Amino acid sequence: MKAPQSVANGQAEKDAGAGEKSEGQPASRNVSETPPEPGKQWAQAMVLTALYSVPALLCVNRAFVADADIWWHLRTAEWIVQHGAVPHTDPFSSFGAGKPWAAYSWLYELLMLQLFQRLGLAGLVVYMAGMVALITAALHRLNRRLQHDFTIAVLLTFAGSLCLASVWTPRSWLFTILFFVFEIDVLMQARRTGKARELLWLPLVFALWANLHIQFVVGLLALAAAAGECVLARFWNGIQTRIPLARLCIISILCLLATLVNPYGWHVYQVAYDLASQPGVVDKLVELQALPFRGLQDYGVLFIALAAAGVLARARRAEVFEIAMFAFAVLVSFRSQRDVWVVVAIASAILAQGLKLRHSDRFQITAMAAPLIAIATVLVVFLGFKVLPVSDNFLQAKLQGSMPVRAAEFVKQKGLSGPLYNDYGWGGYLIWKLGMPVSMDGRANVYGDAPIARSAKTWDGGTDWASDPDLLKANLVIGPASAPLTQLLRMSQRFDLAYEDKVAVVFVARKSPAAAAGCPPVGK
Repeated sequence: MKAPQSVANGQAEKDAGAGEKSEGQPASRNVSETPPEPGKQWAQAMVLTALYSVPALLCVNRAFVADADIWWHLRTAEWIVQHGAVPHTDPFSSFGAGKPWAAYSWLYELLMLQLFQRLGLAGLVVYMAGMVALITAALHRLNRRLQHDFTIAVLLTFAGSLCLASVWTPRSWLFTILFFVFEIDVLMQARRTGKARELLWLPLVFALWANLHIQFVVGLLALAAAAGECVLARFWNGIQTRIPLARLCIISILCLLATLVNPYGWHVYQVAYDLASQPGVVDKLVELQALPFRGLQDYGVLFIALAAAGVLARARRAEVFEIAMFAFAVLVSFRSQRDVWVVVAIASAILAQGLKLRHSDRFQITAMAAPLIAIATVLVVFLGFKVLPVSDNFLQAKLQGSMPVRAAEFVKQKGLSGPLYNDYGWGGYLIWKLGMPVSMDGRANVYGDAPIARSAKTWDGGTDWASDPDLLKANLVIGPASAPLTQLLRMSQRFDLAYEDKVAVVFVARKSPAAAAGCPPVGK
């Protein structure tokens, strides 16, 4: 009869010898073996301060506020505050009016609205910088507890953080990255040490996660992979994990129940399914397309994935959890550049665990130094906000270069009314700025593949553009100045050009009251 899992794994550790046994303990335990050296402590503290603050400063310098979807998130938060409840039907588009819609990131949206109301556009940058610093710290904690060498853990963290630069936008997926890295850290430690106390944090994490971003389902897949490894370990001696299967199953059930603590209950899973099973937008959204390999970041993701594959290939035993999660990570991350964080997190953990040196530069930071490093990081990032150009005027100027800011102001000043016809990319901003139903925006699950494809074809000036039903009933058209449809509408007998700048144009239908009143066009 096969020995119980914990006994078999314990015996395997004894057979492995003292050197192998040390790999089953957290790297932080080595700190107590010899007294820390004060000089090295200060040096390492400065390195960690730079490690956590540099990615955040790069994010501040980038000051990316022209995100297409942040605006409908802000408008959703306003709607929630005004009505004291979350929406269950779509209040923002003419297509989705009265149809079911769930604001699955409602908690994130309320947070962003608070930051925006208090700090303006700079609030979006504060969110990005803060989340990037937290993600970097979480990634370093994951690497440090698996890797004894201080320098290797820092380099792996810095490389991984830079590989994530493409997803440094004011989106709710930053919470998903943070929670996923934390979950992988907890699972890796529990598998190695058998101590499941940290697993008790996961139900709380999932309760928050399910109200912040829909990709909490990826975290559930990680739990399923860990549970599957526990089951396989009962039948094959070559598979080693110290997590008690019963305890992991209980934690997994609690996490699953915690995800139901949201305003939409189990229906949030229907939203996740709808988003995952809608392939039509993949070819139309850059963030959902495969890595283009046009920059160093893309090649960095490829390199870290190949290095992790090499570590797994030379492993002496079957690393079921790592192999399963790595295969999943490669599948989703190289299919969609928005999800590169999956392969970066998993590959970092694999490399941190697999790269072993005989003589290592051990981690010497004590627990009491951690608050000082956190304070120093905050101060460095704060100084970055003072030095770098992130004033509200500067950010407004950047926004005007990519969004129809002046066009929307013109529409509001003139009191123009819909139905509105707009393109996919600007719908979110127009929801926020105009407060009138849009014809299209970035909430792909509201519209489905066919309407999105139809709108894209019309804006590209397809042969049947004039028969687009949404365009036929429109009284107001707002679109990019360079779009093919814009050039066609200039020659149309049905619309008058009411406003134009270098970014956007506004057309008013001649049958509308505004056109009848002779709304004067604004010069270029």
